Parts: sequence; structure tokens; C-alpha cells
Amino acid sequence: MISLSKRHKLVAGFAAVLVLAACSLPRSGPSRSEIMAGARQDAGVHILEVTDQVALAARSVESLGFDSSFLNASAARADRISAGDLLSVTVWENVDNGLLASVGQKVTFISDIQVDQNGQIFVPYAGNLKASGKTPEELRRLVTRNLEGQTPDPQVEVRRLAGDGATVSIIGGIAGQGVYPIEPSTRRLTAMLAKAGGVVIEPDVAQIKIQRQGRTGSIWLQDLYDSQMADVALRAGDRIVVEEDRRSFTALGATGGQTQVPFSSRDLSVIEALAQVGGLNSQLADPKGIFVFREEPSYVANRVLGRTDIVAPQRFAYVVDLTKPNGMFVARDFNIRDGDTIYITEAPFVGWQKILTATIGTVNFAGAAITTAEALNN
Repeated sequence: MISLSKRHKLVAGFAAVLVLAACSLPRSGPSRSEIMAGARQDAGVHILEVTDQVALAARSVESLGFDSSFLNASAARADRISAGDLLSVTVWENVDNGLLASVGQKVTFISDIQVDQNGQIFVPYAGNLKASGKTPEELRRLVTRNLEGQTPDPQVEVRRLAGDGATVSIIGGIAGQGVYPIEPSTRRLTAMLAKAGGVVIEPDVAQIKIQRQGRTGSIWLQDLYDSQMADVALRAGDRIVVEEDRRSFTALGATGGQTQVPFSSRDLSVIEALAQVGGLNSQLADPKGIFVFREEPSYVANRVLGRTDIVAPQRFAYVVDLTKPNGMFVARDFNIRDGDTIYITEAPFVGWQKILTATIGTVNFAGAAITTAEALNN
């Protein structure tokens, strides 16, 4: 039979082994104190508690907008002829046996003349004519001059029909994706978007991109609504892309969910980011240990640290303590940026709770083992 003192020693031994192995217990990540200690040992990481001053210094507005090449472009002439357009030419002649008309007719209709890729068309007896870049009236005068030497006082009409020339393509988060002609009523961006049925994605995260001759300009949909200057003129061949904001952050630790999360608004704060992932886990989270990890460009690092000598990007771990009187305010004012990692540490008692639970289980196991051993001895 195992003595009482020996029983106590065995149970205590089991418990001691478990306490020594406590650091191996499952957990969501390092504690606040471990991160702080690690940052002090690693000079390559700056760890800063977020204050009003730090939040202001770290702010970096990720703005979009069209450059001068888009803003200064004048409205395109919607009646300009372009390669790919379809034209119709009508010629009236003042003689019975005209050059173009059939016997007994004085009018000739030439329809569906397509402007080739060189911008030219062919009109019988007038020859190959440069049409692209001209208005229908300018082309009418050119056709008239070329026919005047062959038929007396010809009367000519040129009309621009629907074609592939002065058009733009619209794709993405729009009600009606497709190819649309530039008409007098749709020479600017907002009018063309309306013509295509309007944007169908959330306005807060909608971006409008125009691709033109190797250049790209982008703008937030809300800024397009707010600024008349941003309502740029369109050009034939423009490609308009309507898409959601592609920025995201990663949430880890004692949160409601651990995942990569897309931005829900243009300017996202720590508070809003936490709300997106379900907030802090009330059973695990330490409100003193909300970390934001990011790599800051040199100009922001200088501003945050009050220095001027930094020339390379720097790694930062920003700490938000919600238990302080202004904790909620700084969490509201500190902006999340694309690629940030938000990590919520576990509260200290969680570790002890795990140790206690495991210890009690081990003690019970040890007691059962001793009881079994005694039974076998008997």
C-alpha cells in the first residue's frame, strides 16, 4: 500500500511537471509581455504605444485621383469620325443621266461605308478619302469637291451611323457591361456610367479606373460624386473598369475571427477593423494588448519617431490599450493600412486558467493512477 506522504509527493510531482511544461500549452500566439521583451531585444523593430500624437504622425492618406493628362483633356467631339465607324453618303445630281444615279434617278444612296483602320473610305468617282478625325460636315465638303469636276453642282450629305470608332468599353461592377458610343450626352465619365446602368457595388469601396493609351487614372466613386472637376472627358478607345477596393488586413489572435479581411470603407480605423472581425473575444482577449504590425516608409518613420536620418523602411509594432481613458479615441483615430496585421493578445489569466485546468486534470489522473496501483498491490 502507498503511504499518504508518498501519495502527496507523486501528485505534486505530476503537477510540477505540468507547470514546467505550461509554456507548451496551446494558445493563439505570444503574450503582450513576450512581444514587448522581443522588441527590446530586436533593434530592427520599433514598438510604440499609440497616443493622439502617434496616431496623427502615422496617418497616411491613400488618395486616388486623375492626373493632369485626364483632367485637362477637353471634351471629345462626339461627331468626329473614327476608324471603324459606319457612314452613309447621299448624292443628288442636277442632270438626268448622272454620274452615280441610275437611269431616271437623280439621287444615289451609299450606305454602310466602314472607315478602315487607316481612317479612309472609298466613294465612287471621289476616290479614297481621309475620313477619321473629320466631322460629317467636313467630309461632306471633301466629297463635294472631289465630285464637282465630274458632275455639275452635286449636293452631298454625309451621316455618321453607329460604329466601333468613338466608343468606350465598361467592365466590372456596373449594371450593364459593354461597349458604348461616345454621344453628345455621354462625353464625360459620370454620364457614361449612368448610361451603363450605374455602379452596383458598395459606393464606399468602389473605385473607377480609366485606361487610356498606356496611362491609367483611378478615383474613388465618392470623390467622383463630390468633385465636378473629376468628371473627366472621355476619349475613343477608353477602357473603364469599376472595381472594389483591393486592400486588406490580416486579423490574428484573440479575435472573433482569424482571417484576411478586405477593407469595408476607404478610411478604416482600428475600432472599425475590430468590428469587421467580430470584436474582441470576451473569454480570451487582453484589451491592453492590441498590436498593429506594419512596415512604414522612411518619411512616416521619421515623422513618428521625431527623426530626420531614416532613409529605409522600418518595421513597427503599434500598441493600442483600450483600458486607458483615451484608448477608444486613439483606436478610432489610428488608421489601418493595406497589408497591416492586427494581433490581439490573450489576457494573462487565460494562461493560468489553462494551467489550472490541466493541473486539476493531471492531479485527478495521478490520483486515479495511485488508486489503481494500490488495487493491484492488494
